[in-house]
Amino acid sequence: MPLLRRLVLLTFAALALAFPATGARADAAEISAIVDRFATASKFPQVEAVIEALGAAGDPLAVPALRALEAGELQVAPDGRVVIERGDALLDPVTLEAAAPVEGRLKKVRTKNSIRRMIGDVISGLTLRAPEPAIRMTAAETIFASADAAQLDALEAALAEETDAGVKSRMEEARAAILLTASDDPAVQMAAIDIIADRGDQQALAVLATYANQASNADVQAAAREGVAEIESTLAMWQAGQNIWYGVSLGSVLFLAAIGLAITFGVMGVINMAHGEMVMLGAYTTFVVQETIRNSFPGAFEFSLLIALPLAFLVSGLVGLVMERGIIRHLYGRPLETLLATWGVSLILQQAVRTIFGPNNREVGNPDWMSGAFMIGEMSVTWSRLWIVVFALCVFGALLFAMNRTPLGLQMRAVTQNRRMASAMGIRTPWVDALTFALGSGIAGIAGVALSQIDNVSPNLGRTYIIDSFMVVVFGGVGNLWGTLVGGLTLGVVNKFLEPYAGAVLGKILILVFIILFIQRRPRGLFALKGRAVE
Repeated sequence: MPLLRRLVLLTFAALALAFPATGARADAAEISAIVDRFATASKFPQVEAVIEALGAAGDPLAVPALRALEAGELQVAPDGRVVIERGDALLDPVTLEAAAPVEGRLKKVRTKNSIRRMIGDVISGLTLRAPEPAIRMTAAETIFASADAAQLDALEAALAEETDAGVKSRMEEARAAILLTASDDPAVQMAAIDIIADRGDQQALAVLATYANQASNADVQAAAREGVAEIESTLAMWQAGQNIWYGVSLGSVLFLAAIGLAITFGVMGVINMAHGEMVMLGAYTTFVVQETIRNSFPGAFEFSLLIALPLAFLVSGLVGLVMERGIIRHLYGRPLETLLATWGVSLILQQAVRTIFGPNNREVGNPDWMSGAFMIGEMSVTWSRLWIVVFALCVFGALLFAMNRTPLGLQMRAVTQNRRMASAMGIRTPWVDALTFALGSGIAGIAGVALSQIDNVSPNLGRTYIIDSFMVVVFGGVGNLWGTLVGGLTLGVVNKFLEPYAGAVLGKILILVFIILFIQRRPRGLFALKGRAVE
């Protein structure tokens, strides 16, 4: 009986949808009258009869009531009204406007699994004619996944009137999925296979792969297998594109973490083991800014990262300036002592953060404009990663301008290429060193703002990126901005292509071995600085 009832129901729905000009579709008052019949539907067959009537009415206005019934929100008031109870609110089941208060206890309209399945079928048929293209698209996707032959008539009726090209294409794919199993004509089946193969996604692959093992006609089976091979080839290309995107996003993170180190290492020759802690300070600055906004100015949360960026630059830059003036300037020319001193500073900073904020991870939220993801073909792109890539390019452009178009940049390049000659020309190299170290530390701080959106904010955050930062700097070329950018992107992409085969840990080991072999051939990296005294 349930199957027969569903076939009758969908036949009525198809007839109603196929002849909209004859007045078959109901208006809001008629839908409300049908929905009110749930008040007297005390038994399951009566509930099913009301659902059938809503489907036969052929109007998407019935969808809210059906969805509420499916979710267990459809209630009957003591005065006989049918309402939707959603939280503390009562809504009209057709218009979704606020309903009048109810005195007494509400009674839920009962459902069961077979009724919920029936509701899903009816909603699919009704939403094929919904005014919003997105709803029609979702209905077509649902039918494609189920490939229910009972919905073919309703689908073809909706397809005949569809004007949106994207929705129409999805409806044709859903029709092909139904005909693939419902038709006995090999020509129709092979045409359906071509349509599904052109779709080229995982769902299409699942449909054709299943059918290829069931087809009785040899030619149709061969066509299905060719379609499977075509889809697998398409998905392999999309997967390669996905890996490239993951590599670019990882490379932008590595670039942000390494660019400050490249500047200080290139100008001063200092191996700063506390560079990762500058990144950490930027991330914790973001946390403090967001906590302040949450507690005092919750409406400004969407601007929290824009507020955190200059503050993180100032905090990390000031700490870097104090480090250089207080410790590092006394150790120039003694690389081992500098390395040990900065390592000691990193331990002090980590312990200070643990004392102030605790050892546990801290929550840093994503503004709405950095939340969610979107699809490009079969590639998934998250907004947070996309904005970090854009941010990395903006930082690169700003630094390129600063290094080539400002007096400080000119002096930094002069000191990098020939410190003695720069000093002889009147450049105060100690202050250039101090400002360079502050600049590199400040950039690490704003990198921490970006990394707080994709990684855990903890005292160990900097330790995660310090080794990768050194690898990027050495590979790209010490002190060269272009080298750091290309090096970060290259290592990011290579790492993402190695991970599926070698794993994360072995992949990093292989990259490290590659860099060791590479610097044997090019000790100065990809983009070596040039100058009479560059070493």
